[in-house]
Amino acid sequence: MPSRLRWRCRRGMRELDRLLSGFLEQRYSELTEQQRAEFEAILEFPDPQLYAYLLGRAAPADPRLAKLIQFIRDHGRC
Repeated sequence: MPSRLRWRCRRGMRELDRLLSGFLEQRYSELTEQQRAEFEAILEFPDPQLYAYLLGRAAPADPRLAKLIQFIRDHGRC
């Protein structure tokens, strides 16, 4: 997995860091190429917006991104 992704998963918010880095290490390899591109798109969101998505307080308008956000959230519950 590219080290640039590891760097991009480090957000400065402990909760986001743990969730995104854990997902990257444990589940990223399961993603399709399309989902990997969507994961990179998710990393473009500002921290407060991404945090709201990952906590279920909001959802992205794009249903594909919303599905991936849910997959990440489900992983974080393990």
